Amino acid sequence: MAENTLLKYFFSAGASVDPEDRFHLNRKTRMRRLREISGILRKHHFLHGFTPEEFRAMLEDLGPSFVKIGQTLSTRSEILPKAYCDELAKLQTACDPLPFEDMLAALDGIYGERQGDIFDAIDPTPLGSASLAQVHKARLANGDVVAVKIQRPGVKATMAQDIDIMRMVARQASRFMKDEQMLDLRDVVEELWATFLEETDFAREAENLQEFARLNEQVAFIACPRVYPELCGEYVLVMEYVDGIPIQAADRLEAAGYDLAEIGEKILDNYATQILDHGFFHADPHPGNILVRGGKIVYIDLGIMGRLTPRDRAGFGNIIDAVGKESATELKDALLSFAVSKDNAAIDHTRFLADLDLLLKDYGSCDVSEIDIGQFLNDVFLLTRSCRVTLPASITSVSRGIVTLEGTVAPFIPNENVVGIINAHIQRSKDKGAELAAALQDLALALRSSSKGALDSAQYAGEALKMLTRGQMKVNMEMLGSEAPLSKLAKIINRLTIGIIIAGLFIGSSMLSLSSMEPRLLGVPLLAFFGYLGAAVLSVWVVLDIARRKL
Repeated sequence: MAENTLLKYFFSAGASVDPEDRFHLNRKTRMRRLREISGILRKHHFLHGFTPEEFRAMLEDLGPSFVKIGQTLSTRSEILPKAYCDELAKLQTACDPLPFEDMLAALDGIYGERQGDIFDAIDPTPLGSASLAQVHKARLANGDVVAVKIQRPGVKATMAQDIDIMRMVARQASRFMKDEQMLDLRDVVEELWATFLEETDFAREAENLQEFARLNEQVAFIACPRVYPELCGEYVLVMEYVDGIPIQAADRLEAAGYDLAEIGEKILDNYATQILDHGFFHADPHPGNILVRGGKIVYIDLGIMGRLTPRDRAGFGNIIDAVGKESATELKDALLSFAVSKDNAAIDHTRFLADLDLLLKDYGSCDVSEIDIGQFLNDVFLLTRSCRVTLPASITSVSRGIVTLEGTVAPFIPNENVVGIINAHIQRSKDKGAELAAALQDLALALRSSSKGALDSAQYAGEALKMLTRGQMKVNMEMLGSEAPLSKLAKIINRLTIGIIIAGLFIGSSMLSLSSMEPRLLGVPLLAFFGYLGAAVLSVWVVLDIARRKL
């Protein structure tokens, strides 16, 4: 009953309570969760290695946050051996199910006495049991067959604690990784927190399903389940039951007559539409979230959706376009315009351009099928970070989605690449006539500006020459540059002047000493004596100054 009471409280008051306060995130809960994690790692003999099965079991025991990590790793065959990827792929749809009685108790806590009036029957065997929720087939009182997605009790608090620990780690790590990382780790964790809040609120997922259906209603090969918004809430989602073939069941798809390459290309092309045209895209397109039914690709889990502003969409499109053209100059301009902040004074534009040129040459020499999109994006972001260019946080969800989707469809189109398909989508989306008109307009404006400048300069030059020949204009020359060379030149001229004065005093005194001028001192005229004395003093001063300054 305590769990049901908690569910009722969260369901009714969750929107008005600060998320961090809801889960009592503090040092005490953080240390308790760390002890739990440490105990699970010791239980699975973490330091002694493990088989693929043991690794999957360990992630399941660690909780939903780590299961999510395992789901991502299952699509990254370049990181883990195939045996591990195959085993982790089971996390996409298969987790140990909770007892049916617990799920009924959760529904009682949400609907109360209304449950009997809403559902005519609920299948006790789950359709799927994931880390966050469990899905059961049911029939509504009106006869509609639906899938009921029920959040696992207590999972939200556990995930909140895990992300709180990640916050602590990111805070400490950011003190030592300021320039080498592709993004500020604290920004990444905060985005994870925002994603967590969205993914664990099934009312938001219901809204996502409706928005996704509206944006793709004209696409013949993309669909999502119809939602029943009046029955949805923070902890429950009621949607149309979809009886389709899982995307990872390639043999079943081929047996049903589907072309795997066509499926892969359509998924990627539509994903480009989601990112570049809609700015509303699936941020977690792993194989467990995609089915094929009746010739349509159906996304069944829209808990994590990414959103891009018009500026971000245009910026990302320019980046992909520049990569497709292998133009370092255009890529540099696209990255700088896409950035949310940049230290213009600290940017070494020459080095930045040269590094991008080398990067594009490295990847441009590879076959399209050999490009590791994850590594490529990481290299680009690492470059921007080292050059004091900060990209928007939304780029992490785009990158994660692209990398995940490439792992999902890689078996279907081994000779294709995400960047190539997205770039092809960009080129198809461009209006060639409008592009040509814009280019001609830019050319006309440039010619007008340069012509006007040439005429103005000719007019001013003519007037200046007339004034110069009439003696009506004076020219003042100023040498701009470093003060040091001018200062050294002034010292040299001063010493030459003093040398000339010394020579003049010596020669003049010598001529006077031959005369009979009175009075005399030490046998020479007094005036000649002081001339010799002045020349001697100045000579000693020049020698000492040269010795002191070594110049």
